Amino acid sequence: MEDNNTKIVSISLNENMLKNIDELQKEYGFSGRSEVIRAGIRMLLTDKIEKEKMVGNIGCVLIVTHEEEDAESTKIKLKYEEIIKTHLHCKLKNNKCLELFVMEGDSMKIQNMTKEFQVNEGMEHVRLLIA
Repeated sequence: MEDNNTKIVSISLNENMLKNIDELQKEYGFSGRSEVIRAGIRMLLTDKIEKEKMVGNIGCVLIVTHEEEDAESTKIKLKYEEIIKTHLHCKLKNNKCLELFVMEGDSMKIQNMTKEFQVNEGMEHVRLLIA
């Protein structure tokens, strides 16, 4: 659904990402790749709005998956160790890791830690669940 205010934006995606987008398109019945990407952006915006409402001390769970070789995740963990109550690290097949953080503390610190994982290119999935 394009309107007069619609802009065309060029993005670069690797073959694996394109394959995943095509699978989502087929599975969910999107009309094209652009609709899949727009739906993803809407989900991120909704998630952002929810997180912006977080204030004070909160409890939450952060789930992260990444390549086993990613050293950046260790740096992030050390930077925010005062809010991490429990940390579980599991090695998965295909040189992947799953990390689960149970956290309690200042919502801004939790938001900052989550953002640092989200912008790290080595991360595959980052999901924050607020208690």
